[in-house]
Amino acid sequence: MKYHKIASFEAHPKKGDHVLLLYSGGLDTSVMLKWIQDHYQVEVSTLTIDIGQKANFNKIKKKALKLGAKEAIIIDAKEKFAKEVLTKAIKANGTHLGDYHLFCPLGRVTISQVAVQVAKQKGAKIIAHGCTGKGNDQVRFDSYIHTLDPDLKILAPVREWSLGRDEEIAYAKKHNIEIPRSIEKPYAHDDNLFGCSSECAEIEEIDVSPPLEKFLQLCVTPENAPDSPATVTISFEKGVPTKINDMGVPLTRLMSSLNQIGANHAIGISYVLEDRIIGIKARNVFEEPGAHILIKAHKMLEQLVCSKEENAFKSLIDQKWADLCFSAKWFDPLMNNLNAYLNEVNAKITGEVTVHLYKGVASVTALSSPNSLVDKNLATFMKNDVLNQNASAGFIEHYCLATKTAHQISQKTLTKPDLRF
Repeated sequence: MKYHKIASFEAHPKKGDHVLLLYSGGLDTSVMLKWIQDHYQVEVSTLTIDIGQKANFNKIKKKALKLGAKEAIIIDAKEKFAKEVLTKAIKANGTHLGDYHLFCPLGRVTISQVAVQVAKQKGAKIIAHGCTGKGNDQVRFDSYIHTLDPDLKILAPVREWSLGRDEEIAYAKKHNIEIPRSIEKPYAHDDNLFGCSSECAEIEEIDVSPPLEKFLQLCVTPENAPDSPATVTISFEKGVPTKINDMGVPLTRLMSSLNQIGANHAIGISYVLEDRIIGIKARNVFEEPGAHILIKAHKMLEQLVCSKEENAFKSLIDQKWADLCFSAKWFDPLMNNLNAYLNEVNAKITGEVTVHLYKGVASVTALSSPNSLVDKNLATFMKNDVLNQNASAGFIEHYCLATKTAHQISQKTLTKPDLRF
């Protein structure tokens, strides 16, 4: 089916226009860099944003220039990503669809913000990205860029052209474009400081168990994890992790350390069957070792310092926050409202948490906080006079009154003889 541009933000490049291409150096964006220049006769500058992905940025820059980029821009945004985005995710126990800690939608926020800023600085009126018409990221990039600067236009060549993955590889070979994978190894990956994803090939076949050893990027498989467990202690101040094993480090370094420790013990591997924003169901495999450890620790510390009602209500807030994050609603006013509540609750989330790591399982085994609601004198089963146990029986009689009454009425109704003929 021929593609027709109908949205007001879609670009119709003219000869001589300046396009800013979000460039990873992978298959899609490398083919795009060549294709945009040839198809539209425009100048293209590339923008590669470092948010903690494993990449050779010098090599990416050289590759972009070799393929004709007017300028190859590299921006280190790890600190921005950690401070402005990841702290919010940790406070919200950012988890979606089981154990997916949202590394990808979180990263799209910072990339979009930086892209809009650079486009303004460079005078580019068009931002191009490599998203397909089937995924979530097209919604995130298009929505965020259009929201942050409605004057910018967006070009999504993969959504427009009729090239499938095999055709892209053939195109790259024809034009001597170096690519990181081949038809024989068709897995696609994405990563940043908070995690990594794998898709394509057997991963898409939901009736097949994905061969983890073929495509995992960070973690060992649980079977190959060490037979000896490890423990890690994380310190939090107002909901934000500040120390690992009593060593104070910036969040970027703390995440890197946790990723390495967790990956060695196969922590944070999840199989997620997601409902994409546009309605497609698809499976991905995620590796988020550091994020999984942090959120597990943070959530347990919340349980320690918050009341029963606070914890129950915050779980609802967390769920809504995660849904907004996944669904490209980061700049929705409701997200600001939720973050305000999360900051208020996290003001008392201070303390230390010890996490036990063993063959894919992270378990909180010890925690402490100056704001702990645990009273050892009340919680102990040892004899003391702190709690008036004489009051318990009377409390229980009233506590079960409504249930007892309803049950008795239901029994009378069920046993009443039917006298109708």
